[in-house]
Amino acid sequence: MFRKRKKNEFSFGTWRPEDDRDISISYPSGDRVGRYWFGESVRLIRDLFLIMAVFVLLGVFAVQPVVVEGSSMLPHLHDGERLLVNKLVYYNIKSVSWGHLERGDIVVFWYPKEPDKSYVKRIIGMPGETVELKDGKVLINDRELIEPYLDNIHNKGLPNMAAKKVEAHHYFVMGDNRDNSSDSRYWGLVPEKYIYGKAFFRYWKPEKMGFLEHGQYPDEPVPPLNDFRAKEP
Repeated sequence: MFRKRKKNEFSFGTWRPEDDRDISISYPSGDRVGRYWFGESVRLIRDLFLIMAVFVLLGVFAVQPVVVEGSSMLPHLHDGERLLVNKLVYYNIKSVSWGHLERGDIVVFWYPKEPDKSYVKRIIGMPGETVELKDGKVLINDRELIEPYLDNIHNKGLPNMAAKKVEAHHYFVMGDNRDNSSDSRYWGLVPEKYIYGKAFFRYWKPEKMGFLEHGQYPDEPVPPLNDFRAKEP
């Protein structure tokens, strides 16, 4: 009943190989083990390659990391923070919810006067609208734009600006720090083709990690009847 187990003999629970003579036990040769690990290694390399390819495609066509430089978007964005931007807007994929631009979007674009530089600003005026700055307020089509995301500390001296028509396929952008922002007030509109991403997620610094809030407007100005957004290029 009790006996010493032989070398290379395995027991399966309370059963032993000699309990059933039809059971055969085979031990894989070193050759077979080598082929097994080789096959697994090839599959691992294949999977890693596919994962890397997916990330490359995402980086080229869909998502790109950017770094915030300066203080023009205070208090919402700070110098040195890192964002992910959705690049679908650049390809003008309007059938995708992330593929179109709206007022309040924080966008990344090539600076029109020096296209080798990129800026981060917020869309204020849409194509076909009239933008005016008067008595410290932003007027869209003669109606005040309510901007709850602004901080009064950084918006004490908003200079007046005569009414300006936003051309088709262009946008009027401004920084949230109106006292210290180089934007459409000074150098003009941003062509749609220059906007290459819409910021949607902050991944650094860790304590502020999360999705960015889109600008909300309690009393959204009514777009003009000749809204250029309805026209195709």
